[in-house]
Amino acid sequence: MKLATGEGKQEAQSIRPKWRPFLIRWSAFMAGLSVMSLGIAVMIRAEMGLAPWDVFHMGLASVTPLTVGMWLQLAGAAVVTLAAVLARKWPGWGAIINMMLMGWFVDGWLWVGWLWLETPSSTWGQSLMLMTGLVLIGLGNGLYIAPRLGAGPRDALVLVLAEKTSIPLSRVRLLLEVGVLVAGWLLGGPVGAGTLLFSVLIGPMMQLSMQFWDKMMKQWLGRGDVIEGIHQRKVRTDDHDGFGGPVRRKADFAEKRGRAAQPVRALPGTAGGAPAKRRIG
Repeated sequence: MKLATGEGKQEAQSIRPKWRPFLIRWSAFMAGLSVMSLGIAVMIRAEMGLAPWDVFHMGLASVTPLTVGMWLQLAGAAVVTLAAVLARKWPGWGAIINMMLMGWFVDGWLWVGWLWLETPSSTWGQSLMLMTGLVLIGLGNGLYIAPRLGAGPRDALVLVLAEKTSIPLSRVRLLLEVGVLVAGWLLGGPVGAGTLLFSVLIGPMMQLSMQFWDKMMKQWLGRGDVIEGIHQRKVRTDDHDGFGGPVRRKADFAEKRGRAAQPVRALPGTAGGAPAKRRIG
């Protein structure tokens, strides 16, 4: 059997379909948005305060016939438009899809959860629900960021404002969130212990979540990658066997076993290095 050469060899060596990275990234992106929106819905049902932007959305929903998910979409559209105008470039697909899906997901979870997502009668139950929502938001945020498909609408605006004003990124985020928090509170949005806990805990939780999902994303994308020189029995150091274990460790073990075995030496007088036949008896 002849080996492929040139471009044909590269195609023959590739054992991963071209659509696989696309499917993995977008599936993780969608799953992250779904988990994060579930966390927002859980915090709403806990009734102990929300994140600054969600206070703003709930405040608008309390004085209009629109739902919190609709206001999340409308506010996101305004933020995306402002960021695009300031940056003078079209927003990425990630920001647009984030804006649309988050609103639908939040309303969907609130609608589906009216049977099982009820506000607890005790303070301990509300506190547990609040912390559950915070954990879900942190996990979902890291999962949707890990595929690197673009920042969300509000993150994009923070980045653009920091670039245009030369103000540190953390200060821009703080000023923006304080502004929407005050506006949401004046509109009747729920401000409470959950608002304070979100501001204090979401940063460390997101950092841990991003580190975890970044590692997982590399493993998911690394499995089935192109293996250089597979016909020469070479294996890349970052390939995986599909069960979470690097293939290279097994290859190293096989190499050590191969070194332990001594090569067969040809006996004198044999042709082509073939071992001579010995007579028995």
